[in-house]
Amino acid sequence: MTTKAINRNMSQLKREVELLRSFVVGQIGKDPEGEYRPEFVKKILKAVAEKPKYTFDSKTFLKRIAGK
Repeated sequence: MTTKAINRNMSQLKREVELLRSFVVGQIGKDPEGEYRPEFVKKILKAVAEKPKYTFDSKTFLKRIAGK
């Protein structure tokens, strides 16, 4: 084999290993509850980036979530 052919084979093998690694990581990292909807993820990421509308301190937090 020539050096060029060996390099081409190595490049192909490298791509295949990257794809397999990506697949394995994707399978292992799956959420047991299922996959999240992309629109839900976008909404949550947008909300996280926004400035909070309310601030809570330790004294009033429980009162606010209890509705009192």
